[in-house]
Amino acid sequence: MGYIQEAKENQMKKKVEEALRSKMKQKALKECAEYASKYAQCAAGKTISVVWQCRKQAKELNECLHPYTNDTVLEEMKKEYVAQQEGKGPVIV
Repeated sequence: MGYIQEAKENQMKKKVEEALRSKMKQKALKECAEYASKYAQCAAGKTISVVWQCRKQAKELNECLHPYTNDTVLEEMKKEYVAQQEGKGPVIV
């Protein structure tokens, strides 16, 4: 495999991973919409003070998001993507 082909494949892998991460984040925010809304309401109209005034809401949001946005979830999504690729051919993420 030539250098150019390898570079193209690496770029494609990065784009696929970016798309999977985006999909993972969208799902997480959908699942944690209530906490995201509470944090957004707390943060509205604040600047630097948001760090200490919304600490509780930020912690709740992060605790909700973590089960949906960790490396294990991403690896599982990658496996599903590869399985789809092998089974069907080109799949758009």
